[in-house]
Amino acid sequence: MSAPRFSLVIPAYNEAALLPALLDTVDAARNGYHGGRDAVEVIVADNASTDETASIARARGCHVTYVEKRMIAAARNGGAAFALGEIVCFIDADSRIHADTFNAIDVTLTPGNVIVGATGIRPERWSLGIFITWLIAAPILLVMKVDAGVVFCKRADFVTVGGYDETLYYAEDIQLLIDLKRLGRTRGQYFSRPKDVHAITSSRKFDKHGDWHFLTMMPRVGFWMLFDKSRTEKSTRAYWYEDR
Repeated sequence: MSAPRFSLVIPAYNEAALLPALLDTVDAARNGYHGGRDAVEVIVADNASTDETASIARARGCHVTYVEKRMIAAARNGGAAFALGEIVCFIDADSRIHADTFNAIDVTLTPGNVIVGATGIRPERWSLGIFITWLIAAPILLVMKVDAGVVFCKRADFVTVGGYDETLYYAEDIQLLIDLKRLGRTRGQYFSRPKDVHAITSSRKFDKHGDWHFLTMMPRVGFWMLFDKSRTEKSTRAYWYEDR
């Protein structure tokens, strides 16, 4: 069998509740891809889950690789190491993707002038607090030329930059984009956002901590980064790794 065109990597820690909804949308996007569904392999990087994440993924036809190191960068890298596709894509397990995702990525990367891209995201629900958070974040992402959602690049370029930085507990996705854009500048390549294929991201953090929590939390995190880095790491682990 020939190698797939795409490898979609899904890092997952105890995502049994939300993974099926993502995989439903992945199936739709695979079925809608003009190169055929078999051109897209799906890899779930099970980051030491204690629930049914791995068995659900296998039952849905996904490849599953176990990643013991409890760090999102390690999970992403572990999934990518298993990938066979020419193009590697990454999406969080609590998201849902657009049905035209793989066609849009194909169109974006085929000309050869794009080194990395991201589809962007939309929240699964809106409120005033979430809207204000998005209103503040969107211009920053636009100026930095980075984004989230389905992040994609050529597998060879991912390997060249060393993948995700496993010294980072968070913002490892932003750092990857920066590293790839730096590589792209040496070739005249750039970052791109395909239009109209945004991923939908879960609002579970807002549901649990309140719709304004991100705006009140980030100033404190910034203060701790300057004056108490140990507290920054502790709060990061509590928020991103232990908050289930």
